[in-house]
Amino acid sequence: MNFSSVRRRFLGFALAVLSSSVSMVTTAAPATNDLPKELRIGFQKSSVNLTLLKHRQALEQQLKGVKISWFEFTAGPQMLEALSAGSIDFATTGEPPPVFAQAAGSNLVYVGAEPAKPGVSAILVKPESSIKTLTDLKGKKIAFQKGSSAHYHVLRAIQQAGLQWADITPIYLAPADARAAFERGSVDVWAIWDPYWAAIEQNTQVRVLATGKGLVNNLSHYLSARSFADRYPKIIQLLFEELTRSDTFVQKNREEAIAVIAASTGLDKPTIASFLERRPRSPVVYLTQSIIDEQQRVADNFYQQKLIPKSVSIRDAVWLPPGSKL
Repeated sequence: MNFSSVRRRFLGFALAVLSSSVSMVTTAAPATNDLPKELRIGFQKSSVNLTLLKHRQALEQQLKGVKISWFEFTAGPQMLEALSAGSIDFATTGEPPPVFAQAAGSNLVYVGAEPAKPGVSAILVKPESSIKTLTDLKGKKIAFQKGSSAHYHVLRAIQQAGLQWADITPIYLAPADARAAFERGSVDVWAIWDPYWAAIEQNTQVRVLATGKGLVNNLSHYLSARSFADRYPKIIQLLFEELTRSDTFVQKNREEAIAVIAASTGLDKPTIASFLERRPRSPVVYLTQSIIDEQQRVADNFYQQKLIPKSVSIRDAVWLPPGSKL
C-alpha cells in the first residue's frame, strides 16, 4: 500500500471517529480514583500537537492533583529509551523507533497514531554535490539518527535506487551533530526531518535529493508502557482528545501556533512556518488494522536487511481501550 492510500484510509477513519463520537469532544476529566499521581510526557521539537498541548495547559486544568511533567528529547530513540526505563509515561515518535525498541525487548505499546506525513523529511546534499540521483548514493557517507524515521528514509531510498545497504556508509549521529558534520563536509549526505530540515534551509544552501514522498509514510505513533495504558485508559483518551484539539488550533490559528512553537523550540518563526506548511492535518486516533499492517512492513524491512536483531510482531505491541476491537 502506498503512502497516499494509507493517508486516505487514516484520515477517513479519523474523521469518522471525530464526527460520530460526541464523547471525543465532550468527555469529562477522569474521576480522581482513576488518576495517576504524575503524568510524564516526552516530546520532540517535531511534536507539534504535544507542544501546543503543553502551551494550552489543558491537562493541568482538567487533571487537578496530577503533576504534569514535560521532557524534551532530541529524537525518538532517546525518548523510547526513557519510556522503556520507566522515566516517562507517554511519548511520540516516527515509525522506526518503536520497531527498534520492540526488537530490543522493550515492553512499550502503541496506543495511537497520527496520519502520514511523507513531505516532512528529506535527504539533503550540498548544491555543488556530484550526487544528482538516488543511485549516486553508492559509496557515500550518509549521516542520520540510528533507529529514526531518517534511518528508514535512507533504507527506502537506496532500495528504490537498486542498491544494497552495504553500498553506503551510514554515519549514526543525532540531528545537531549530523548537521555539523554535513556543513563541514565530513559526510556527503544528511537525512533529516522537520523542523531540523526547515532550520538548515533558512541559513544554508542545500539541495533536496528526495523527500519522503513516494518512499516513506512518516506516520507518527504514540506509545506508553502497557501497565500505564491498562491502568489509565481514560488518561489515554483524554490525551488524544486534547492532542486533536491542539491540531485544530494549529490549523485555525496558524500565526499564534507559529509563535508558540518557535518560543518552545528556540527556532525562528520562518523555520516553524516552513515546517507547518509541509505538515498535513494530524488528528490522533487509536490504531487500525491498516496502520498496524503498514508498521509491520517497516519492521519486516528492517529485519530483512539485518538492521534489527530479530523479527517483531507489531500486533503484539498494540494496545486498545477496554472493549475495543480492530
